[in-house]
Amino acid sequence: MAWLMADALLEAKDARIDVDGAPAIDALTLATTGDQVLVLGAARALFEAASGMRKVAHGELRVLGEAAEASLRSGAVAGAPLDPPLPPRWTPRDYVTWSARLVGFARKDAAASAGEAIEKLSMGASADAPLARAPLLLRRATVVAAALATGARAIMLDDPLVGLPDEQARTLARLVTHALEERAWAVFAGRMPLTSPFAMHADEALVLAGGHVAGQGAPAELAARERAYALRVQGETAAFARRALERGARVGGTSSRMTVELGELSTRDLLAIALESNAVVLELVPLAGAFA
Repeated sequence: MAWLMADALLEAKDARIDVDGAPAIDALTLATTGDQVLVLGAARALFEAASGMRKVAHGELRVLGEAAEASLRSGAVAGAPLDPPLPPRWTPRDYVTWSARLVGFARKDAAASAGEAIEKLSMGASADAPLARAPLLLRRATVVAAALATGARAIMLDDPLVGLPDEQARTLARLVTHALEERAWAVFAGRMPLTSPFAMHADEALVLAGGHVAGQGAPAELAARERAYALRVQGETAAFARRALERGARVGGTSSRMTVELGELSTRDLLAIALESNAVVLELVPLAGAFA
């Protein structure tokens, strides 16, 4: 669906994002090529920065070709955070309408945009009941509808499926992907089952490990890489990479952050190679685990 956008949905160049004065993400460089994207394994700070809600301390993070904060101000991007405080006396319709009003819609237009978003998410009569009595599924749908009602070209979602029973998670993911089929979107999650509508509709996934991109491609292709691992290595990293290659592995990435496809090797073999090379493997994360 690359016809939706001329610019990359997300692009980072040596980006550092701080939380409470300490780096949550450091030296991140990436560029998406798809319009509907899964970002798996990243710190929540990346969602917040991509939504324009957290400043980038160093480097660049761009959304649709603009700095993320500028994209938020221009209305090009909207974020749907996970479980923000919702006014208990308001109805979902109130909340969604005010989301449209706050980005500059006139009262009548805001009501129309809210009504359309509510309808797309099949909220029905529940949209006019107080949020104080709303179940978690409806509250999550309300936050997504609020982002949709802004008219933004791209919607950033902080995994709205967290903690929902499987059936409810599938229902919400199906509703959201249908509602956003004409928009660009990115879902930021720790992991995402390959059977989720989000994974089935995404045209690209990025798997992050230790703040760097360990894998990028179609979700099904990444999930099939059952013998691929993201590694964090210290010590004689060049010797480790050379010996792993000699033993039939495929090695990519940087000297300290590598992606290794084992081939005929086992993880035990990989650790033995590290010992032989005077290197230490500090992290060993299977890429396919992001789709478990």
